[in-house]
Amino acid sequence: MKTRDKIVFASLELFNEHGERSITTNHIAAHLGISPGNLYYHFRNKEDIINSIFTLYESHLESGFKPYADVPITVDLLIGYFDAMFYTLWQFRFMYANLADILSRDEALKRRYLHAQQQVLNRSSEVLRKLKKDGFLDVADERVVDLADTIKMMVSFWISYQLTQSSISTITKATLYDGLLRVLMIFKAYATPSSLATFERLEQHYHDIANQERAAA
Repeated sequence: MKTRDKIVFASLELFNEHGERSITTNHIAAHLGISPGNLYYHFRNKEDIINSIFTLYESHLESGFKPYADVPITVDLLIGYFDAMFYTLWQFRFMYANLADILSRDEALKRRYLHAQQQVLNRSSEVLRKLKKDGFLDVADERVVDLADTIKMMVSFWISYQLTQSSISTITKATLYDGLLRVLMIFKAYATPSSLATFERLEQHYHDIANQERAAA
């Protein structure tokens, strides 16, 4: 792996484990066993590193939330979407924990973030329209975008909500699976009678995983 890539992935690991605000470029260089000068050869500052991490974030959003093709809807297909949601939250949890502050420091990054989120809204709205067309959701056409935006809002702010509205100081995988289960509550509220059993199976799947994560902690 190239040094530049090592810096990006090491930074992502340190930001997630310790919080972005408490990690400096010197911490990152020491973690990698390189000189600060070597790090600055590849990145001007910490904000430059964050921008490169954001490129990974954009790439995952683009690949993880594409509308499905004309295939039968199964629990596994839906798990794919929820697993992508979980991966995004877990892999970039430092960003969700401190989103307003990070974006306030970099206007260009904020514009990139808003563009990425609009693309997520567009793609997730298409997924919901497809689920409605295939008889899995009962939602008025004019409310599909609002429903997609509500789900996006819950996902975007679940981590900061947990950090500010509970006594926890560290985000765990179980915490994120609890967030997925809240999103599933919304899906169940709009489920058709014929699809409710599928969403209940999906709910049980993530209940079991969340409990396994709590037991292993």
